Amino acid sequence: MAWVDQMRIQNFRLLASVTVAGLLYAGAGPVPKAFARGTPDSFADLAAAALPSVVNISATETLKAGQSVDDDDSDGQSQSPSLDQMFKDYLQKQLQQNQQGSQGGSQQQDTTPRKAESLGSGFIIDPSGIIVTNNHVVAGADEVTVTLQDNTTLPAVVLGTDARMDLAVLKVKPAKPLPALKFGDSDKERVGDWVMAIGNPYGLGGTVTSGIVSAEGRDINQGPYDDFIQTDAPINKGNSGGPLFNMQGEVIGINSAIYSPSGGSVGLGFSIPSNMARQVVAQLREYGKAKRGWLGVKIQEVTQDIADSVGLATPSGAMVASVDAGGPAALAHLHSGDIILKFDNQDVKDERTFPRLVAATDVGKMVALSVWRDGKEQTLEAVLRPLPDDTAVLAAVVKPAADPSVALAGLGLKISPMSDDLRGKYMLADDQKGVVVTNVTDDGLGDQRGLKVGEVIVELQQQPVNSPQDVQAGLAAARKANRKSVLILVQGDDGLRWVPVPVKG
Repeated sequence: MAWVDQMRIQNFRLLASVTVAGLLYAGAGPVPKAFARGTPDSFADLAAAALPSVVNISATETLKAGQSVDDDDSDGQSQSPSLDQMFKDYLQKQLQQNQQGSQGGSQQQDTTPRKAESLGSGFIIDPSGIIVTNNHVVAGADEVTVTLQDNTTLPAVVLGTDARMDLAVLKVKPAKPLPALKFGDSDKERVGDWVMAIGNPYGLGGTVTSGIVSAEGRDINQGPYDDFIQTDAPINKGNSGGPLFNMQGEVIGINSAIYSPSGGSVGLGFSIPSNMARQVVAQLREYGKAKRGWLGVKIQEVTQDIADSVGLATPSGAMVASVDAGGPAALAHLHSGDIILKFDNQDVKDERTFPRLVAATDVGKMVALSVWRDGKEQTLEAVLRPLPDDTAVLAAVVKPAADPSVALAGLGLKISPMSDDLRGKYMLADDQKGVVVTNVTDDGLGDQRGLKVGEVIVELQQQPVNSPQDVQAGLAAARKANRKSVLILVQGDDGLRWVPVPVKG
C-alpha cells in the first residue's frame, strides 16, 4: 500500500505542476498547436512504383598514361570529398599501380590508353527514353551506358549538359516505352516532410533510402544558382543524379551533393529543386544547352548600414555594384548604387535570390525593375539577353585579340590560317597556301591518318582551301551529302599526299 500511495502522490504532484504550467502559459496567451503527420507504415508501394523509372549510369573515359582522373563533379563543398571522388581516387590509384607494374621497375613509361569508369544514377522523364542525371556524372565521358531496372543495358547519347546547375539530359532507344516519372512542385515541400531517395550507391544497383526535408534554400557555395533542398535521407557515392521523391511519388529534387568529412553519408545531402531543374531540363532537350536571361550587372548584399545610408527602411533587395557596358542593364539606364527591389514583379529578397530570378526569365523578355535611387523608388525596363558563355567572357578578359584558329573536334585537329609567324615557325615557303595544322589530338582521327603539327591542308575534295572556314564548310557539305569520308591534300616534309578522313557524324 505504501508503494501505491507513493505513486499516487507523485502523480498528483506531476498533474499539479502541469496544470500550473498550463495556467501560467494561458495567462500569456493561447497555447500554439502543432501537428505532425504519422510516419508512413511502409515506403514499399512508393518504392515499387518508382524503382522501374530509376536507372544506373556508367560513364567511361579514356585516360592516357600519367593522366589523372578529373574531378569535374561538384558533390559537396571543397573541404569535403564528393560522392564520386573516392571512386575516382580509387581508379587513379589502380591506374598508377598498373602503370608501375607494366613498367617492371624500368623508367620507360607505358603509353597504353586506359579506361576509367564512373557510376551514377538517373531517372526517366519520357517513355521514349529521355533521362535526367547530373552533369558531373557524364562530363568528359567517351561512352555512356544506361542500365534499366530489369538489367537491360542501352547506349546513351548526351542531348545536353549544364555545368552551372549540374544537370544533363540523355537519350536512349528502348525496344518499348519506358515507365516515366513526373516532376512535382518543390515549393510545396516543407521542412520536416517525408522524402524518399533512390540511387545506385557503390554500384550495388537500385537502392531506396528515406528521410525528411532538413532545410530549404541552402547555399553551399557551388555557384550563383545554389538553392538546394537539404535532406537526411542517406545519399552516398553513386547516388548522383538520382531522384528525391515526395510521398505522392513525384520528383521534387535531383540528388547532387553531400557535405561530409569522410565522403560517405552523414545525413547532409543536397538536391536540386524540381522547380529550378524543370526549365533547364526542357532547354537541354530542345537546344542542348541552357538559355538563361542576362541583365549585365554585378550585385552585392544590402546590409543594414547600406540601407540606413540610402534611407531604405529594411535591408532588402540587391545593390548594383557595377554595370556591364553595352549590356541590358546599361541600356535600361541602371546605375551603380541602385538597389533592385523588384524584378519582373517579383520581390528581390536578397543578393542570392536575384541571379536565380534573372536566369529563370526568358531571353528577349522585357522586364520591369523597381529600383531604389535618390531616396525613392523608380521603375525601369530592360530587355534580357542570353547569358554570355563563360569561355567567351574569359577570352574577352584574358585575350582581347580573337584567336583565328579553329578546332575540328571530330577530327582531333586544330587548324589556323596561314600567317608569316606560322611560315617562320614551321619553315614553310613564302608562297605556301592553305591552312596550318597547329594541334593534333593523340589517337584522334587526324593522328590515326598520320597528320602532324606543321603540315598544311591545301585542298579538300579537290577544292582549294584558303581559311579554316573553308575546311569547316567542306566537311559540313560532305556530311550533308552523307559521305563517309573526304579527301584532303596535305603538304608535308615529304611533299604532297592525299589523306582520306572519315567525317560521318
